[in-house]
Amino acid sequence: MALPLLQVDAFTDVPFTGNPAAVCLLPPSGSNIHIDEITMQKIASEMNLSETAFVQPVEGHTFESGECFHLRWFTPTTEVPLCGHATLATAAAIRHRYQNMGTLRFQTLSGELVTKTDAMVDCAIAMDFPLNPPEPRDISEVRSLLDAVIGELAVLALLYSESTKKLLVRLDDSVTMAQLQAIQPSFSKMLAFDQSNTTKPVKGVIVCLKGPDNSPYDFVSRYFAPWVGIDEDPVTGSAHTVSAPYWSKQLNKTVMTARQCSPRGGDVFIQLQQETSRVLLSGKAVVVVEGQLFVKL
Repeated sequence: MALPLLQVDAFTDVPFTGNPAAVCLLPPSGSNIHIDEITMQKIASEMNLSETAFVQPVEGHTFESGECFHLRWFTPTTEVPLCGHATLATAAAIRHRYQNMGTLRFQTLSGELVTKTDAMVDCAIAMDFPLNPPEPRDISEVRSLLDAVIGELAVLALLYSESTKKLLVRLDDSVTMAQLQAIQPSFSKMLAFDQSNTTKPVKGVIVCLKGPDNSPYDFVSRYFAPWVGIDEDPVTGSAHTVSAPYWSKQLNKTVMTARQCSPRGGDVFIQLQQETSRVLLSGKAVVVVEGQLFVKL
């Protein structure tokens, strides 16, 4: 069987930058065609991108004009409960292939996620995500892990999001963006970090600092997650559900612009909605590959 498959660069409008994701478009729920999660994992491994999204119209809906969809995300090694850039890529793929420009509602492991046109940022798609505010964590618990990630760079604050298992490392204001970009973590040492006796396991590390003076960015970051098969993720929506509430408090702002300064790089536009504990993460996206995936059922 042939399934539509697209590759989309998310959080950018420039091909071959941002964060690439594969998007596999599945037949509607209720059809007699079923792709099981073992096959989804094999497809994600074959695509070998940080995430492959599998999207399926809810019964009674279609890609052309529907609003409700099932959505799952897989890295090359495992299924994940939340992925921002692959959600953005999915919405962009549906818009590109079917000209469905309306609000889209995705049923996921993290609940309902909604995408719509961003009224504030031209040509951007806004995603309505839950906030995952981090709490302070004792640096002594993860000292060897920090050494493996950032070496001798000075740390100003260390926090942990229990809901996402992400560690947020804010570097000292004396650290430059160039130094952040030059970080070369030891992924083998990160994986060797002993977490057998902790109640706060780490599955991803956000390294961030305040945006440079006279730049358009409120904060900049990089994200590393070798525990789920992603040494460095180029641009990470889910990481900004953790970093956005932290930086909102630090800067006393609810509307921010962030830059994830990986080698590919990308921009994330942020609007906090504290009263609902939600955040709108917006970005642009560009389709770079469109074709068919052949699956033997």
